[in-house]
Amino acid sequence: MNIRFLGHSTFLFQHGEQRLLIDPFITGNPSSPITLEEALEWGVDAVLISHAHGDHWGDALAFGKAGVPLIATAEIAGYAQKHGAAGAIGMNIGGTYRAAWGSVTLTPAWHSSSFPDGTYGGMPTGLIVELGGQRVYFAGDTCLFSDMRLIGDHGLDAALLPIGDHYTMGPQEAARTLELLRPRVAIPMHYGTFPPLTGDPQEFKRAAQGVEVRILEPGETTEL
Repeated sequence: MNIRFLGHSTFLFQHGEQRLLIDPFITGNPSSPITLEEALEWGVDAVLISHAHGDHWGDALAFGKAGVPLIATAEIAGYAQKHGAAGAIGMNIGGTYRAAWGSVTLTPAWHSSSFPDGTYGGMPTGLIVELGGQRVYFAGDTCLFSDMRLIGDHGLDAALLPIGDHYTMGPQEAARTLELLRPRVAIPMHYGTFPPLTGDPQEFKRAAQGVEVRILEPGETTEL
């Protein structure tokens, strides 16, 4: 399984011809190495959305209107359907959606969630994604919370963690999550895109104990 970082909290997961796009913030993302037009040509199998804030919801509607399934909370899926994404799939925390490519399970995240127009976006979530025999936890926007130990019980090949501070946990708090999550690999995200996101990935790497930290530049790919 390959993980390609597309800036901020946007990732492309790929196994063979199977592709999943996570939190598709491309238009307006100053760190994005791609254009929306390029991404739409990839033929992704699904777009997964952690919550409704603009820097995560992003270009979801463009994919939904192009016929790509959008998978998220019931509130996000309902909003997407109302705005032209007929194939949106609504879930809730604790539920698992299974498809030919694998599965996604929604987990709690401690944050907030509303669309750019102010519409309520339901509870924010994290995602446990299974693809190509690998299991990856995408934390979304969150702080450290003790139930991460239960998420770690799933057996994680990788954990994608926000470290930017201000709106989410910072590097030190993110490093503490590794004791609970116990992933094989950790990848920092949600830092440096905007001025308030001051978290330093090198600080996160220094604070991590017993977990391999891979710091990806926008556009860079790593293999699990």
